[in-house]
Amino acid sequence: MNSPQIPLLTPALTTRLPAVGTTVFTRMSALAVQHGAVNLGQGFPDFACEPKLVDLVTEAMKAGFNQYPLLAGAPVLRQAIVDKIAAIYGHQYDVNSEITVTSGATQALTTAILCCVHPDEEVIVIEPAYDSYLPAIELAGGVPVLVQMEVGADGYSVPWDKLAQAVTPKTRLIVINTPHNPTGSVLRAADMQALADIVRGTNILILSDEVYEHMVYDGERHESMSRYPELAARSFVVSSFGKTYHVTGWKVGYVAAPAPLMVEFRKVHQYNVFTTNTPMQHGIASYMADPKPYLELPAFYQRKRDLFRDGLKGSRFELLPADGTYFQCVRYDAISSQSEAEFAEWLTSEIKVAAIPVSAFYQQSKESGIVRFCFAKKDETLALALERLARV
Repeated sequence: MNSPQIPLLTPALTTRLPAVGTTVFTRMSALAVQHGAVNLGQGFPDFACEPKLVDLVTEAMKAGFNQYPLLAGAPVLRQAIVDKIAAIYGHQYDVNSEITVTSGATQALTTAILCCVHPDEEVIVIEPAYDSYLPAIELAGGVPVLVQMEVGADGYSVPWDKLAQAVTPKTRLIVINTPHNPTGSVLRAADMQALADIVRGTNILILSDEVYEHMVYDGERHESMSRYPELAARSFVVSSFGKTYHVTGWKVGYVAAPAPLMVEFRKVHQYNVFTTNTPMQHGIASYMADPKPYLELPAFYQRKRDLFRDGLKGSRFELLPADGTYFQCVRYDAISSQSEAEFAEWLTSEIKVAAIPVSAFYQQSKESGIVRFCFAKKDETLALALERLARV
């Protein structure tokens, strides 16, 4: 006798991230492909890295660097990171206890949040904000406290008085991002002083997202937390080789932090990724022996920024300052009264240039009439996009 067929059933799952769906980057990139648009939406280059870097990784593979490295990362790469930070920012981290190589900057950011934020503790996030911050805080059981940047004729700025007012006895962490994605703004020495004044005498930690550290323009300098001993003493500082060396798909980054913080960071790191791609670590370490690639990066991207800005000067777009990153924000008030999402979709489908609405970088969508373009593209890609945008 045959047994009755029992219907297959997948048990229901209660989501840990109920607010998370398909990202705006995925939607806009799909729309760009559908309409044959120039994709200035997602933030990655469409040009190759220097061939020497690929050769060095290949040599590392052939030399046998293909097994697990140490949890904290290959010692040779950690030493190169320590030397670079000391040379540029004047802060001496300990190579053994204060540097960890990570599987990209997003993993570093998430791990830092998970290691220090406990349920119901508050995390101050400055909006608009990179989209991984809030989900990581939610996974940790933390409570995001949102402070919105102000935007005027001089671009975006952090209202430090409002941030100070957002601090409570429950504040565990402040997330800082400079140079800032998506706005292209940078923090300056006065901002660092304002931040130091807020955290002084508290137990508040800082998570400093500095992945665009080598993309600051017009002779300005990057104000790393590592420059300021008072801030470095309470900061996780995160950077990205993917951004610096045009290899975003390699997903290799690092975090620098005082030893007591790093102990806790490594506990979480050990059990979410354990360690990071070995031959790429050795290849990058060898490549870092020459500082020219990152020292010359500001000039490389400033030329692309200026090319893109010059191409839009005669258009109806209003350029906002772009002091850092490889993003350019523009107002479109003179062109349309559509919402940012609607305008970005129209640009993509009709003008065939994809952009990202800045409203997507807020927890509750905020309309400012601003979209973001990425200029980390070949000159011919930018020229084609500018030709199309000039018709708007």
